[in-house]
Formats: sequence, structure tokens, C-alpha cells
Amino acid sequence: MDVIVQGPNIFKSTDPGRITLRFQSLSAYDNHGFKQEFDELEEVGLNLPCRAGTTEANQNKNRYPLIVPYDHCRVRLSVQNQNPFSDYINANYVPGGGTERDFICTQGPLPHTVADFWRMVWEQNVQIIVMVTALKHKDIIYFDFSGLCEKYWPLEPGTVQHGRIQVTTVNCQQGPDYFITTIKLRQRDCPTDRTVTHYYYPSWPDLGIPKDAASLCAFTEHVRQHLETIPRLGPAVVHCSAGVGRSGTFVALLWLMQLCGRGIRPDVRAAVEDLRLHRMVMVQKLQQYIFVYQCLLHWLNARMIRSAWQHQSLTLNTSHLKSQEQSTASKGIKLWQHSDSLQTRTIK
Repeated sequence: MDVIVQGPNIFKSTDPGRITLRFQSLSAYDNHGFKQEFDELEEVGLNLPCRAGTTEANQNKNRYPLIVPYDHCRVRLSVQNQNPFSDYINANYVPGGGTERDFICTQGPLPHTVADFWRMVWEQNVQIIVMVTALKHKDIIYFDFSGLCEKYWPLEPGTVQHGRIQVTTVNCQQGPDYFITTIKLRQRDCPTDRTVTHYYYPSWPDLGIPKDAASLCAFTEHVRQHLETIPRLGPAVVHCSAGVGRSGTFVALLWLMQLCGRGIRPDVRAAVEDLRLHRMVMVQKLQQYIFVYQCLLHWLNARMIRSAWQHQSLTLNTSHLKSQEQSTASKGIKLWQHSDSLQTRTIK
């Protein structure tokens, strides 16, 4: 499926003005265009088989009975103790601008699936986890109490054991609206530890959108830059509660940012359609779909302003350097002329 349209260069193909016009057109008449576009995506992927998730032996591993992974791109765990059902986890590989397996979107772990979650992280060589939902625990700000996700890592420096995986929180930093935790993983009989960076954005409400575009854009940009600076040994994991609405919105936005960064014109509808062919109802609500456009516009405008400011600063610095060079050259000529005059008088 074509998700992108090649543009001539970054300034024309990703011009915020074009996307603004598109946004205004879709939002006219009470978002008529957005509603039509979103309705056209409603049935995408829903005929794809998902037998593993509906098998009776696996049903208790699903947080929501109607949100199960498609078989063709589900993440398969290693089989344990010759149990054929032990390879199941409610997770799918999804694209993100590079390959069909750039990300893993999954549900928030349940109490009895936490060990499977960390087994997936280990087996898939995951280096980055992005969490865009709140926990049910009350001991950190922004957390709600609805039980949308089980606590699966130590909130404070310390170690817990989940199955064969030892999970150690090394440190935690707090940003404006998010937390960044460094986690060390160790598996039994494996001499080498692994480092995972856990990004946690807790203030995003279920079935809704964050408080403003700037907040999510700053968080997503931070993750995007991190992804671009590390060797991709495995996919990044993204999860919310069901692993479809907020997770899909985050992946769509990050994917479109990456395309714009390469000078490729973004196509929101095509990106969401491709995501829905890999995990059901990605970008679950209309307001989330519209919010992808709003965030992309905010990010592009901020990027253009920053680029213009940097260009202006560079121009001013260059002009200043040229002025200094001309002044130095002029002083040098005057000094040479003065020296020559002194030599002439001395000879006379």
C-alpha cells in the first residue's frame, strides 16, 4: 500500500500551508470531511483472521475480549514447556516508516501477563518502551485509578522478578508531562544485561486526546530523536490499555514526523489505513484521528519557525564575520601603508 507521496523537497512537500488548507477543508461543516474519511476506514482489516486471540485457552490473556491481534502479524513468543498456547501475547507488529516491524503495539499488561510482556521485550530485542496510559496505582502524579494497566516495573530504583526476567529500575527523570526511566534487564543463565528506556506519558485519557498538541508533540519528538540515534536491534514497544486508540495515534504521529523529516509529504489517511491492516481499530476515535492532523500541523509550524530562526542567526553571524574580516583587512592595509611611509622617511 502506498502510504507516502514523494515531494520535490522538504519545504514544498511538507509545507504547513498545504496541510493547513487540507485541515480546513476536512473540518468545514462540522468536520464533515474528517467524518467521511474516518468512516471509510471503519471496516479496514476487520475481516482479517484472529484465531489465536479468540482461542479459549488464550481468552483470559486479553484485556478486552473484542480487541485481539491479527494472526498474520501477531508477535509470537517462544513456546514454554511444550505448551502450544504459551506463544500467545496480545500484540502485533506494525509499520512506522521503515519496515513492517518498526513497532509492536500491545495491550497494557494484566497481572498474569506481566511475565509474558517482559519475555516479549527480551526475545524481540526491544530497547524502547512507550507507555501512553495511566496506572491503577496512586503513588505518582497523573495516575488514575481505573486499572487500565498493571504496574510492570519498579517505580523507584529497585529490582523485581517476572518469570525468568529480572527487572531493575536504575533511575527516573521527570519531564514536563512525562517520565523517562532507565531499566536494566537480566535473564537467568545470560551473563549480559540489557538496557531499556521506558517513556511514560500518563496524562492521556482513555478514548480521548491529550490536553494540547504541544505536549504530545514534545513527547513524540523526544522519542523520535532517540530512535534515530540508536541502532535498531528490534522494534519499539508502544502500549496504552487496549493498544489501539492512543497507541495507534502515537505511532501514526511519529511515523508522519519521520516522513516529514525525510522531505516526504505525509498522508494521514493512508498511514492510519496501513496501521489498521496490522492491528484492529488503530486510532480508535474520530477526535484522535483529527488530533493527528492538529499535532502534525503544530510540529511542522514549530519546525519551520525554528528553521527560519536558525537561518536568520546563521545569516547574521556570517554578515558579522564578513564585517570583521573587512575591518581587519582595512586595518592591515592602513598598517602596511603606515609602515611603508616610515620606511620611506627613514631612507630619506
